[in-house]
Amino acid sequence: MRKRPPLLDYAVYLVVRLIVGFAQALSIEQSYAFARLLAAILYRVDKRHRQVGMDNLKIAFGDRYTEAQRDLIVRDVYRHFCMMLMEILHIPRKLHPTTWRDRITLVGQEKIQVLDRLLNGGPVIMLTGHYGNWEMAGYLFGVFGFPPNSVARALDNPYLDRFLKSFRERTGQKMIPKTGGYDEMLDVLRSGKLLSFLADQDAGQNGMFVDFFGRPASTHKAIALLAIEHHAPVVVGYARRVGPGFRYEVGCDVIIDPDELTGTADDARLITQRFTTALETIIRRDPSQYLWLHRRWKHQPKKRVGRKAAEAPSSESSGA
Repeated sequence: MRKRPPLLDYAVYLVVRLIVGFAQALSIEQSYAFARLLAAILYRVDKRHRQVGMDNLKIAFGDRYTEAQRDLIVRDVYRHFCMMLMEILHIPRKLHPTTWRDRITLVGQEKIQVLDRLLNGGPVIMLTGHYGNWEMAGYLFGVFGFPPNSVARALDNPYLDRFLKSFRERTGQKMIPKTGGYDEMLDVLRSGKLLSFLADQDAGQNGMFVDFFGRPASTHKAIALLAIEHHAPVVVGYARRVGPGFRYEVGCDVIIDPDELTGTADDARLITQRFTTALETIIRRDPSQYLWLHRRWKHQPKKRVGRKAAEAPSSESSGA
């Protein structure tokens, strides 16, 4: 692996800190205006991810959208996520136990089941995807008195990684590294607390392939295995922008109880497919709030060589 230049990493970190300081000095409305400008610039210069977004929309929706419509959705994706970044910087000042109702609407009765489970000391696994404002959803549970323990991959830039971790933990979460944090995950579940994941990332060639928008997607199977081992319900939730401005709908679409399954070797696959299908349902409600810019279908199942093909004589041995 190529070593990253420390001076470049530190320079990037300083630029980010300057942008953060500038954005936090603005009102939320001014921050949105800055976000729209930043999104327009990123859309123009970030050709690689822009094309990934176009390709992913084609994979997911086929001919449902024209190329012009896909381009419009990708523009909206950049705008939404730049606005989301601005919101994250304002969250500590905007969401409090007495004010969160001004900006958040909770939907569905399932949320009561989740809180009851946590109050009774039972572990819960909460997951979502790169949709809406997932950072705000995690913070909201902290406001309710149940700060999540969130599993996340460390950033390649160590300065930015420390800064982001300190910011997230200042808003109530406890961060667990995806690599090397397995024992911490076990401790969370054994103590009956809330463990959260972003469950829509490519898991590599050795991941579990399940259907996502009609195509196999490599998915981390550890979530299902942890749920089964610790009898932890899997809650698939979302925080969807409903506007105008900083207004969201927060809900959970599906609660998967591993104890209700058959207890066979297929349970891990069933759970993984169910939460992946739930995420797809959430994304379809507003595709412009999903991060299509990452390569969700980067890996595909290896093609198996058929037995007959493997046993067929070569042209050399058959004298052809």
